[in-house]
Amino acid sequence: MATPSPLPAVRAVADVAVGDTLPARTVHVDRPRLVQYAGASLDRNRIHWDEPFAKQVGLPDVIAHGMFTMGSAVTLVTDWVGDAGRVVEYGVRFTRPVVVPYDGGADIEVTGVVKAVDPETKRVTVELTATANGEKVLGRALAVARLD
Repeated sequence: MATPSPLPAVRAVADVAVGDTLPARTVHVDRPRLVQYAGASLDRNRIHWDEPFAKQVGLPDVIAHGMFTMGSAVTLVTDWVGDAGRVVEYGVRFTRPVVVPYDGGADIEVTGVVKAVDPETKRVTVELTATANGEKVLGRALAVARLD
């Protein structure tokens, strides 16, 4: 019988300070990944996989799902905290779509900075910045996590 792997350690609030930066992350997205996400999320809107249709409705090309972008960004926090279940609040404002060209796809660059630490509740607030092709794609992206 295999021994279960140990749970990852959750970051301790005593080890976190306002201004700490989280390790940056790049999330690559291409057309096959969009099709997979469309199937999993049941969001099969043609703007996410049909280039002629996307252009017909005024978009520059196929665009990533907003929820894909949002979910990709928060993985920076979940990995840093050590347990995805510790994220207790998360919200963003979508500022512009992630355009995903057929050739090469697109990269979403995500960075994070600790904006608040509450030692009593052991909660930290992280502000995320997500950009694609040099443009900010999420605004007011804040995640609150409960640490040990």
